[in-house]
Amino acid sequence: MILPESFYTRPDVVQIARELLGKKLVTEFGGIITSGIITETEAYAGPIDRASHAYGGRRTARTEVMYSHGGVAYVYLCYGIHHLFNVVTNVKDTPHAILIRAIEPLEGIDVILERRKKTKLTPSLTAGPGALSEALGITTRHTGITLQGPEISIKEGNKIPHKDIIAATRVGVAYAMDDALLPYRFYLSGNKYVSKGKGL
Repeated sequence: MILPESFYTRPDVVQIARELLGKKLVTEFGGIITSGIITETEAYAGPIDRASHAYGGRRTARTEVMYSHGGVAYVYLCYGIHHLFNVVTNVKDTPHAILIRAIEPLEGIDVILERRKKTKLTPSLTAGPGALSEALGITTRHTGITLQGPEISIKEGNKIPHKDIIAATRVGVAYAMDDALLPYRFYLSGNKYVSKGKGL
């Protein structure tokens, strides 16, 4: 079952980031289905979070989608190369977002291998935000689309026990001063499909 919009419009972006672990991220483009289990996420708490693109209420053409109601995609280009897929949460005009950092491949593995120009199923295939977007065919042209499908959806998956979730600092946000120390990254303990980011 596809997660309802009400899942995303709740106020606690950190809690939603935790709850996305174990859920199934699915894409369907041109009749080709690929999917994976979400293994790593990062929460960004909007205007009060120095690590957020919307810190201080900043609005640009790129980030305007963050001010939409929860349950749409925010995809941006990092270093001009990597397409990073985020889930917008909370209500309209509260720009919370969650970066999906890694997945464990599930469906369409042959297509995932082809998209990633790989021949073997290894963690590097989808462990990392740029890698997972490439694997699932997600690009910036998908920013703003609904997560209710048909192109991108997130479905119910396994409920992850609290003890199997690791909380850590986010990756690459040292510029955010004290906010860089917030334990807003979550990943599945012992899962090999988790990025190598060490935090900050």
